[in-house]
Amino acid sequence: MAKVGRTTDGATPVELTDDAIQAFEARFAGPVITPGDPAYDETRALWNGVIDKRPAIIAQCTGTADVVEAVALAREHDLSVAVRGGGHNVAGYASADDGLVIDLSPMTGVFVDHEARTVRVQGGATLGQVDRETQLFGLATPLGVVSATGVAGLSLNGGLGHLRRKYGLACDNIVSAEIVTADGQVRTATVDQNDDLFWAIRGGGGNFGIVTSFEFRLYEVGPELPTLFIWYHGDDAVSVLKAYREYTKTASRDANTIAFTYAVPELDEFPEAAWGEPAVILFGAFDGSVADADAEFTQLKTLADPIVDFSDTLPYVALQSLLDEDYPDGLRYYWKSVYVDDLSDEVIDHIVRTHGESPSALSTVDIWHLGGAIADRDPDETAFANRNAPYMVTYEANWEDPSMDDDNVAWGRTGISDLRQFKGVAGAYGNFPGFDEAPGDLLFGENYDRLVEIKTTYDPTNLFKLNQNIVPRGASADD
Repeated sequence: MAKVGRTTDGATPVELTDDAIQAFEARFAGPVITPGDPAYDETRALWNGVIDKRPAIIAQCTGTADVVEAVALAREHDLSVAVRGGGHNVAGYASADDGLVIDLSPMTGVFVDHEARTVRVQGGATLGQVDRETQLFGLATPLGVVSATGVAGLSLNGGLGHLRRKYGLACDNIVSAEIVTADGQVRTATVDQNDDLFWAIRGGGGNFGIVTSFEFRLYEVGPELPTLFIWYHGDDAVSVLKAYREYTKTASRDANTIAFTYAVPELDEFPEAAWGEPAVILFGAFDGSVADADAEFTQLKTLADPIVDFSDTLPYVALQSLLDEDYPDGLRYYWKSVYVDDLSDEVIDHIVRTHGESPSALSTVDIWHLGGAIADRDPDETAFANRNAPYMVTYEANWEDPSMDDDNVAWGRTGISDLRQFKGVAGAYGNFPGFDEAPGDLLFGENYDRLVEIKTTYDPTNLFKLNQNIVPRGASADD
């Protein structure tokens, strides 16, 4: 019985026979899952409940050799390829209808060299798995803010976390990477070896191959960090955000904060009278002493009468998972982003007003304070080009009801598109991409042409196109 796959042009069906699949299984060490398998539906499911794709084959890799075999299968049969690490990318790039999913999720090894202060991380590992191993030695590398996020996708697109202003982006701390490129070769990328590839993967996404492992730089962090987590009433949102704007102008690099709008959840931790009411939250952490954190954050704790103040000193691993419950598997997500030079009164008014128009009480508008170590690097030092803006604003549409998909997506799209009308608003972040809508010039700026050349060298046929795609020279986006 023939299995139907999908070619790399995304349209033409291709027959993949049982014999071809059996021959592949004989060469492949991990499970090979097809639509008839009992585990198929569970295995194909992604974190974002909006994404409901049905791949022809899911190849669950046990190591680099399996990745090489899967890439060979894709080339031999001209299959559309999706690469899955943690499966958390909001756009759903980790799957492909009728295609081949090269699934790294079994590859979760984390190996700490505490003397060298580096950690080797396999391509399927999550942030929480890395933090658990590195904190055993009182060390950490800058990653994200939700522990179930995959390290690979986060880092290849930049990586913003609680240590960003002090130690930079996740991609800034990659020391080396092992990559299977489209020709099936296993390459090591460092500043001295395949340096063009090394430059490209630090912010250029999954365009250039499959990273089977990363080596990251580590720093002394924790074991506990002072945190800021204070909730103010929505009536105070404008004044709180204006005060937050002033705070960020002189903030310490040890401080990493986010301001976001939200609706008060119906939980016992909050006063019942506030349930469902709009709120503005100041959230973040300080990589330093409690005394220094108190001096840093006191001004942010006295801006108005708070609804509640959850600020505390937490183990680093607890901080890293503090937001996990807000982003569960299967919830529906649509996230877009933009960089902002100035939190002007008009921008703040826009954020507060449009949050009030959200069709879901679970949605947020977030203001990430950037700068610090992120801006220390020149925009052309890595592929991640959007380094100089002091803020990133994200519209995070989060909802439960599938019948509300269009309304929530429209809210996120409109909020960002209207925000782009203000002065000093530009760019986009690869980890908050909407549904494959951000063109290369928004994501990569003046680095785009160089990325095209590197893409043309390592993936001339655009085998790896399910990402924030950089089209190789001489090809089209549909190739």
